[in-house]
Amino acid sequence: MRTGSEPATARSALRLRFWLSAWGLVWAVLGTVAFALVGRPGWAAACGVLFVVVTVDLVLVLRHLRQGPHWQPGRDVPPYEPDHGGRGGRDR
Repeated sequence: MRTGSEPATARSALRLRFWLSAWGLVWAVLGTVAFALVGRPGWAAACGVLFVVVTVDLVLVLRHLRQGPHWQPGRDVPPYEPDHGGRGGRDR
């Protein structure tokens, strides 16, 4: 049920996403190497694609974490002012 206070209480799980991406990166590398060594090129390619996807996600998460409170607001950051339907940021 929505309470209307979601912008003030919402918190991004970027740190959790970072650690899950790091874990996925390790497994993608291990999978790529293991399948390449046992002669399964299809599975090695699939793990290689997964490695690329996880790497891109990890880079984006790190970028958002470094951007600071805009992406990872603390409890002292007030919510953004809602759009009141005006044009160009001006009220009617």
